[in-house]
This record gives sequence, C-alpha cells and structure tokens, in this order.
Amino acid sequence: MGTWNSRGLRGSTLEDMINHSNQVYRERGLALIQKIPTPITPIAIEKESRHITLAYFDQKSTVDYIGAVQGIPVCFDAKECSASTFPLQNVHEHQVRFMREFESQGGISFIILHWTAVDEIYYVPFQELYRFWLRMEAGGRKSFTYEELDKSWRVGRQRDVLVHYLEMLKRDLEERDAKPDVPG
Repeated sequence: MGTWNSRGLRGSTLEDMINHSNQVYRERGLALIQKIPTPITPIAIEKESRHITLAYFDQKSTVDYIGAVQGIPVCFDAKECSASTFPLQNVHEHQVRFMREFESQGGISFIILHWTAVDEIYYVPFQELYRFWLRMEAGGRKSFTYEELDKSWRVGRQRDVLVHYLEMLKRDLEERDAKPDVPG
C-alpha cells in the first residue's frame, strides 16, 4: 500500500488538461473517456477544512483513464517527467499487465507523457512502452530517454482541446491495421 500526500498531485496539471479535453470530446460525441478514481482510506483529516492530509491507497489502480472512442475500447495513463529520462518505475508492473490484457481483448492502450522540461506532450503507444519494458526486464536500462522517443507522436492542441490525443490514436489504429501482426 502506498501513502497519499502532496507527491500524489504531481500529474494534476496534465490530468486537468486531459479531463478538459475529454469533456470536449464527450460534448462533440467523439469519445466517452472517464477518469478512474484511485480508492483511498483517509488516515488524517484536517478538522477545520475537512481536507484529507494523509491516506493509504486501498488497492493498486489500473490506469488513469478508460472508455471508448467511436466504439473502440481505450485505456491510458497520464505521466509527467521533468528530466530527460523517464524512469520505468513510474509505470507499475500491474499497469503494464492490465494494458497488455486490455490490448489482447481488442482494446487500445497507451500513455500520455508530458515532458515538462520542454513542455511537450507525447502519445506513447503500448507497443513502444512494452518494448522499453521488455528491454528493462532483459537487464537493460530501467528508463527511456527523451531522445529515444519518436517525436512524430507529439500531441498537439486544437482550439479548446488542450491535449488532442485522438489524432495520435487514429494514427496508432492505422499503423496497427497496416501491421496486424504487432505483438501486444
């Protein structure tokens, strides 16, 4: 069990932008994506404001978001990285397992990664994440670098859609259709 405190708020800006984008997608009938709350047990509550100041996670979460885009099941996690290297320890084994199982059921899994140092957001397809994961399991580096990331997966903005990941999801689907034997 992990402890919840201010470190748990690290991704809140990215998540706020994704939540706003998901609301726009929903209003336009493009996608229905929900943020999955992480169940917690409060330990300490500030009496006057009634804010939780200390809590424990009840269980391991799967991913941050799940839903459907035009009939296609989708799940993804939002991550932020302030350095030029993204530690794979920021993605937990149970999350990788869930995304892999989700893909085996015909869904699409990915990560939205915000490199805060350069203020760029990327769609990391599950196949790419899994390639880095397998490299780590084989004894290789326990991270991947900004330089290793395919910059063509950069997520843009479109008017009021702050994180317009549907463009990259479309590309992911097109590339999968072109190479149906991609392992997941």
